[in-house]
Amino acid sequence: MESLKDSVSVSEMSKRYELHPNQISKWKKSLETNSHRIFEGSHPEKDERDRLIEKQNREIDILTLDLNFLKKKLKPYL
Repeated sequence: MESLKDSVSVSEMSKRYELHPNQISKWKKSLETNSHRIFEGSHPEKDERDRLIEKQNREIDILTLDLNFLKKKLKPYL
């Protein structure tokens, strides 16, 4: 935040906080480009739903593989 104010130079901050000036510049650029996301917030219910869907898709894949395997093995008996 301090780097955004431009009241203190990057070199002064790097000395004060014992950081490389490039690191401060990267953080500043990252904040400038992603600051709009700060107020978006997270949606735990959406994250949970996505995890559940992913888990169900994995289960469907496993069951599909099992079914195909059994179909091949049982084909001579049908």
